[in-house]
Amino acid sequence: MKINVLQVPAEQRETLEKRFASRAGAVEGSDGFEWFELLRPVEGTDNYLVYTRWRDEESFQAWMEGPMKSAHQGGGDRPEPAAAGSTLWSFEVVQQAQPKDG
Repeated sequence: MKINVLQVPAEQRETLEKRFASRAGAVEGSDGFEWFELLRPVEGTDNYLVYTRWRDEESFQAWMEGPMKSAHQGGGDRPEPAAAGSTLWSFEVVQQAQPKDG
């Protein structure tokens, strides 16, 4: 899984959320994609978390080099970034649980 930590000033939160909403569906068709969540901070931080799950590292790298790279490249009319900075965290699932039926 990948977690992109975006440092978003309070005045840019709405802009960031609208940009993600306008790209809804952009990652879902990617080979190996499993899950996406955009997490808004509630208290104590200005960091948004962009959480994605991938079948494997190769699927993530293929998306990074293809669709994601294309989406983040633009011409001279590209809008200013809403995030002041970002950090990418990578994790492997060691243990997981699901609700019991019943």
